[in-house]
Amino acid sequence: MLEKLGRNLPCWCGSGKKYKNCHYNMDMHLEALAENGEEVPTHRMIKNADQIARIKESCKVNLAVLDAVGKEIGPGMPTSRINEIVNDVTYSMGGIPAPLHYEGYPYSVCTSVNEQVCHGFPSKHVILREGDIVNVDCSSILDGYYSDSSRMYCIGEVSDAKKKLVQVTYECVQLALEQVKPWGHLGDIGAVIEQHAKENGFSVVEEIGGHGCGLEFHEDPFVRHVGRFGTGMVLVPGMIFTIEPMINMGKKDVFTSRVNNWEVSTVDGLPSAQWEDMVLVTETGYEILSW
Repeated sequence: MLEKLGRNLPCWCGSGKKYKNCHYNMDMHLEALAENGEEVPTHRMIKNADQIARIKESCKVNLAVLDAVGKEIGPGMPTSRINEIVNDVTYSMGGIPAPLHYEGYPYSVCTSVNEQVCHGFPSKHVILREGDIVNVDCSSILDGYYSDSSRMYCIGEVSDAKKKLVQVTYECVQLALEQVKPWGHLGDIGAVIEQHAKENGFSVVEEIGGHGCGLEFHEDPFVRHVGRFGTGMVLVPGMIFTIEPMINMGKKDVFTSRVNNWEVSTVDGLPSAQWEDMVLVTETGYEILSW
């Protein structure tokens, strides 16, 4: 529920402004939408200017890490080397890898190869080969603020089918970003992703989605990558979340490894691809913070 404040009291967002001169009008609009049956964000989901600035600093670490991986990744590299790069760059910039020890996860990054959908373990025994596709999912903490994004890398020459999967997944994210606008709906993001993926003969993983991020690693809202236009939570300026569709070449069904309870793979063994952007809802549209 939206917090009730006196108009002349300091705004709940921490800006130091009076409530009437800050988020009062937005809250009144959200209250009206809620009374009309719309799902609206809580104040916790809305970042203030100082928080956004600090989150952007964390994103600089995340971007530097993925850039460094992109310069070195190639055939013959063990995925454990990616973990080393992540550690080297993150710690050198004063950051901390967010995945390390998160709910027991034992590495600093996720490296998901071919049919692995997400949460792949870096390993000296997993050697990237010509024709592989790999998702490197990097998350960083800087001064207590979080960032999160991932990229796909094609190792050497890959098949046309894999190239198409990687490209269509990238296009899904770009189309989803176009749906991010104040007073739009979260369901618009999932709807356009599902539509584009299916038009190209692919399927969308439904169990795993995007999430709020910034003050914590995983926050509300949950961002589904399937849906219907005009449904879901109302988007407002100050919300930050990830868009990270996992698109499968075959069926949408996935399973989690019984060995480590982390690595997720496609049931049919066909490849999966994922791109992840972290985005801020602005007064006029969106700003990509990490990609």
